[in-house]
Order: sequence, then C-alpha cells, then structure tokens
Amino acid sequence: MSYVKKVVLAYSGGLDTSAIVPWLKENYGCEVVAFVADVGQGAEELEGVEEKAKASGAFECHVVDLKDEFVESYVYPTLKTGAIYEGTYLLGTAMARPIIAKAQVEVARKVGADALAHGCTGKGNDQVRFESCYAALAPDLQVIAPWREWELSSRESLLDYLAERNIPCSASATKIYSRDANAWHISHEGGELEDPWCEPKDKVWTMTASPEQAPDKPEYVSVKVEDGEITAVNDKALSPFECLEVLNDIGAKHGIGRVDIVENRLVGMKSRGCYETPGGTVMMAALQAIDELVLDKTSRSWKAQLSEQFAQLLYDGRWFTPLQQSVMAAAQSLCSTASGDVVLKLYKGSVTAVQKRSPNSLYSEDFATFGADEVYNQAHAEGFIRLFSLPSRIAALQKQQKG
Repeated sequence: MSYVKKVVLAYSGGLDTSAIVPWLKENYGCEVVAFVADVGQGAEELEGVEEKAKASGAFECHVVDLKDEFVESYVYPTLKTGAIYEGTYLLGTAMARPIIAKAQVEVARKVGADALAHGCTGKGNDQVRFESCYAALAPDLQVIAPWREWELSSRESLLDYLAERNIPCSASATKIYSRDANAWHISHEGGELEDPWCEPKDKVWTMTASPEQAPDKPEYVSVKVEDGEITAVNDKALSPFECLEVLNDIGAKHGIGRVDIVENRLVGMKSRGCYETPGGTVMMAALQAIDELVLDKTSRSWKAQLSEQFAQLLYDGRWFTPLQQSVMAAAQSLCSTASGDVVLKLYKGSVTAVQKRSPNSLYSEDFATFGADEVYNQAHAEGFIRLFSLPSRIAALQKQQKG
C-alpha cells in the first residue's frame, strides 16, 4: 500500500462505509474525511450522518446539498436525450454518480487530500462510474477501493469488524435488500430478487403505491415544456427540482414508474433490479408527446440513436467525456423546437398523454384529415409510390428476365 496522508471517502452512513472509515485509518494510517452527497435521498437517510461518520473515526464530515444541481444539470439534460437503458431503466443510479464524484473531488481539493475512496463492490457498475469520473477530474489523486483489497466478505464480517472496535452501527445481519435512493428514483436489489422467477414481494416497493391499491379514479396533470425542459406543473411555474418533487408525489400515489428488469451490467454479468421512478416516468411521457408533434421522421430516428448512445455512455460512467458533450449538443439542437403543453392521465400504474399541443407542431389537421380537404391531391401519391418502390421493381424485373 502506498503512503496516503488524507483521504476523502464517499460516505453514506451505511454498514459498508462505516467499516471503511476505521479500515482506512488502520491500513493506510491516514486521516479520513467523510463526504456525504445530498442528492435528494431524503431526510431520514441523512439524519445524524455527521455524528455517525465521526463515531466511526472520521476526522470531519462534509454534507453537500446537491439536490437542485443534480436535477437541473444532470437529470434535465439526460431527459433531453430521451435516454432509457435497455428499453426500461431510467438510469437513476447512473445519473447521480457524476455529480457525486465531482463534488467529492471538490471536497478533496478543499481539504488538501491526496486520495479518494468509495464503498463500491468489485462486482458492480458503480466502481467504474466513480473511478472514471475521478480519472477525468482528478487523475493525480490516488483511488482506494476497499472491497477490492480487504478480506471482509459478508455483512456478518463487517458487523463483527465494527463490534470489535466498539463502533456503533444500526445495520443488522438480516438486511434483505440493497437500496439506493435519490430525488429521481429508488432502486432495490437482493433478497428474492436474485431469482428472476420470484415476483417481488410487496415490501420491496417503498416509494410508490401498488397499481392495484391506487385510486380508482384517474388523475389528470398538465405540464409545460420549454425547449425540452418541464417548467410548470398544473399551471404553476417551478424549478426543475420542484417539478420533480411534485410529479413524484402525484405519480407515486397512482403506482406510476415501477420497473422490474434483468439488465446487463458493465462488468459483464446480468443482474436484476427493481426501480421506482414515478415523477421521471411522467416527465418522459410528456417530453415524448411533444417530440411526436415537433420532430419529423428522420429527426425522430436520429434522436432514437442519440437516446441509445447516451443511455449506454451514462450507464457506463462516461459523463465527463467528449462523447457525452457531442451527444448532448445534438440532443440540445433537437430540443430547440420542443415546447408546448401536455395533459397526462395517471391511472393504476399507467401514464398516458391525452392532450398535447405545440406552437412548433408539424401536425396539420388540414393534411391529416380523413374528411374532404383542399390541400392534398391524393393522385400525387401514385408517382411517389412508384419512385419509393423502384428498387424492388427493378430487382423483380431482373429476376423475371433471368427466370
């Protein structure tokens, strides 16, 4: 182990990082500064976290409020790309990692640290996400990943490690699920979810009502979209974070945004996760509705490619890269006409855009009507079809001649 004077640890107050604090001190002989990112995980998660960190042996603890920046500078730009990983996952965990890593580096610079540490396991995506961000923002700082170094291998061994040092910890050996929460979503892994044949138990879900128990009457919510960003909910102008908060509350009540997926991890294995993203699901539906009005056929196809590309780079932890900047610039360009109003119907787990309008809409009732019109000569379609199908016609004629 190389010499380290001071390390900034991405600290959550959970079992893993509670054990990492004394382990770093014992094995690296360094001063440990705990860094806690408030990305909207909730007051309960943050309650007493500074005291926990110091009780574990941290020299000091920095709690940084990142909620507004997270939604404004990471969630909203991602929404503009339409990114959805493997057709279902709205990237809540992946989306939060860049801002957490950036803020951790800023704390490290502030306190004069020479190393960064995280509590990610050697099996997951997050180790790659954090360390890729560190590499882009602070290549001079050493990175310590205890799960890839220590001999502790289970919750029981971590609890025993803390007990031997009289370090208090509220965790227990009977914890079933591994969860990660922020303003955008909450994820659930572990327990019966490790078997894809097992349906998630009711206690898995903590953010949303079950669709079966949701209100029997649908609720309608209106949102205003300006340049690809939701700026108002039910005619009330709000900040990005406030828009998300309101839509989270409304969507959760109606069981919106539950996802159960077996996904491909970056490190090569498949894993099963259950995600709850109520407000984000409503937001995505609203933005897709505006895209339907304002993007022509080839532009929508191009955006679909951008969405796939951005979902992959975000999942893989490539936020601070030229590729991210390039894809984001293209998405921003496509959003220049993405303004309008959408009314969404929320009912027992489903969200449907039932009304949509935009000053930049390419939809014209005069052209699209099934009734009589004076703007479209249907006879013109014959020439278009002959040219459109010309390659097929030529191929068929050649086949006939050879036959």
